[in-house]
Amino acid sequence: MTTQDATSSIPSKRGSSALQMGPQKKASSSDPLVSHGRHFGRTVFALCNYPSLLTNGILRLELLEDTPLEEFSAEERREHRVFEQLLDSYPGLLERLKDGSEEEMLHVGELIGKGAAGARGDDTKTLKSAVLDWISPKGEAIQPPLHRNSKIDRGFNHELTGSLLCPAGLDWNDPQTKENLRSGEMLVCGDQWPIFYPWCGLLRSRLLVCAYKHVFTSPSSVEREPKATRSGNARLHGMNSVTIASVAYIATQVRFALSSSSVFSRTDTTTDSEMFYHSLLDLLEDPEECQEVDELLTWWNRYVLSPFTTSPRLICRNFTQPRMLPNGNLLSFCNPVSPLK
Repeated sequence: MTTQDATSSIPSKRGSSALQMGPQKKASSSDPLVSHGRHFGRTVFALCNYPSLLTNGILRLELLEDTPLEEFSAEERREHRVFEQLLDSYPGLLERLKDGSEEEMLHVGELIGKGAAGARGDDTKTLKSAVLDWISPKGEAIQPPLHRNSKIDRGFNHELTGSLLCPAGLDWNDPQTKENLRSGEMLVCGDQWPIFYPWCGLLRSRLLVCAYKHVFTSPSSVEREPKATRSGNARLHGMNSVTIASVAYIATQVRFALSSSSVFSRTDTTTDSEMFYHSLLDLLEDPEECQEVDELLTWWNRYVLSPFTTSPRLICRNFTQPRMLPNGNLLSFCNPVSPLK
């Protein structure tokens, strides 16, 4: 078998990438894999077709006996890394897949997918209301008011959420730009981020930290330090450090919460959430950005998960007071200090 034949045999069987949201199916019963899927989706890869991921991964293991992974496409290499992370995170899973039937493999994938989809749905629901508390001006109410149970007046339809979502390179204060965004004449793709500088404060905003704590430590920990004994999602799953994918996941959820879209769907062209999530991962997984990413994760671990670690909390004394960047207050601060001040 030639390299071309080997690397093309998987796509011919799967039809599409596993690292895309597949059709929603209900798993038949509860299983520890459902709980595992909830955490895996939040921290490793959120928008994934898990039955395809498992099927493709097992097929690829056979091909790797004769073909180096480097000869596969970049998309397939990422997919296989996710597959290996799933195997490493759940002892005995590889043996279960190899010894089981094709139906068993699909069932396992559906269970994991059920957990991931359930967690995503729960987070979408709770953040829809909570995000309004975090974006409200201190000591003031949002004007005009935003409804907690309806998103029709969010996105570019409202001055506050519109300013948070306006992409870098566009001036939200320009009336024509504002009108074009509101009318839909100007579409915002998922890879058009609401940031100003590439690394100056990227993904270091108070808003994102609030959302991260809400999901991973507990909703009550947003306004105060969580107790080390509190059984939040991070502690329940033995999570003691922030992952790249979990930051991208929270950014995607917050961006969606601010939008006017009511349903988190891959076909939603208004938010283009899947493209947004993938574009963040593309940057954060780029080897050329490893130093900046390491600094970013150090920052996140300091402010979010440090109460659960045994190492002393780091105090950074050389940062200046944070200031918002133009059109950049969703994802970034410049020269940030504690995000909760």
